[in-house]
Amino acid sequence: MTLRQERRPGAGRLAPSPTGGLHVGHARSFLIAWLASRQAGGPVVLRIEDLDASRARPEAADSVLVDLRWLGLDWDEGPDVDGPFGPYIQSQRRTIYEESLNQLKAAELVYPCTCTRADIERAASAPHAEDEGPTYPGTCANRSAADAAGLGDRPFAWRFRVPAGPVAWDDLFLGTREIDPARIGGDFIVGRNGQGPAYQLAVVVDDAFMGIDQVIRGDDLVPSTPRQLLLYRAFGWTPPRFGHVPLVVGPDGRRLAKRDGSIKLSALRDAGVDPRRLVGSLAASLGAPSSTRSSPGDLISEFDLAEIPTSAWVASPAAWSDGL
Repeated sequence: MTLRQERRPGAGRLAPSPTGGLHVGHARSFLIAWLASRQAGGPVVLRIEDLDASRARPEAADSVLVDLRWLGLDWDEGPDVDGPFGPYIQSQRRTIYEESLNQLKAAELVYPCTCTRADIERAASAPHAEDEGPTYPGTCANRSAADAAGLGDRPFAWRFRVPAGPVAWDDLFLGTREIDPARIGGDFIVGRNGQGPAYQLAVVVDDAFMGIDQVIRGDDLVPSTPRQLLLYRAFGWTPPRFGHVPLVVGPDGRRLAKRDGSIKLSALRDAGVDPRRLVGSLAASLGAPSSTRSSPGDLISEFDLAEIPTSAWVASPAAWSDGL
C-alpha cells in the first residue's frame, strides 16, 4: 500500500474518543471546529478514535453520534455515512498504520525500546511538566529497527527519534508557537509491539489520508503538535493548520472531565435541556452576538476565531438550564 496525502481546503474533523459520554467542554471544542470548517466551505469528517482498547466502550461510540446530533452538529463523512477515505473508526484502520510504521522503520526513524515507565522515571533527571511525564533519556536509542528481531518475547515500544532543536508553527488561535519536543518528553512512542499504533502516529496518518486542512482542538494538546509536525516531516507531508482553543472549566476552576456526570450531554438531554439554549450559551462564550437560543447553523456567518476569549471558559449550568 502506498500512503499518500490528500489535500482538501477547509476540511475539518471531529475526533471524539468513545471512552464515555461527551460533556460541555467537548461540545464547545467540537462546535468551534465545526464552525471553522463550515465557514471555510470544507467537508466535516467524523472520526472515532478508539485505539485505547482498555478504555474504549462500543456503546459509547453510538452515544457520541447521538450527543453530536442532539447538539445540532452534522458531518459529511463518518462511520454512519461513509465517504471516500474510510473506514472512519481507527480500530478498523490498523493496516494503514502498520504500513506507515514500516516506512518509519525503513528510514531508521524509529527504534525498539524495552524501557518501562519506571525505568524512565529512575533514569530521568531533568525537570518536566506534570502532564507530560519524564523526558526519555535515550537508553535504547542506539538500537536500529532491525534489532527488534532479536528481542524475543520481550515487550517493546517503537520510539520516534526526535531531532535536536525547537519546532515552530503558526497557530490559528495562539499565533506563533515554538516548542522543543526533546525537552518535553524526548523520543516518543508511535506504536507498541503486538498492540498496534499509538495516538501520535494514528492521528497524523488519518489527518493526512483524509485530507484534513485544519485541526481545531483544546489547548491541552499543544504539546502533541510539535511531535505530530515531526511525523509530517518524516513522511514528506504538508501539515494541516493547527488551532488550539482554551478549555472549559467548572466553577471550581478545574477542567471538565467525563466523570463529571452533571455536565454530560446525555444528562442534559435527559433533563430536558433545549440544545439551542446550550448552543446559545456556547456561542456567547465564543464572542458571538448574544442569543438565548441558537442552532450551530445560525452562527456560521458570524463566527470569528479571533473573537474567542483567550482564557478558559467557566461553564455555568444556569445559562442553559433555567426555565426547565
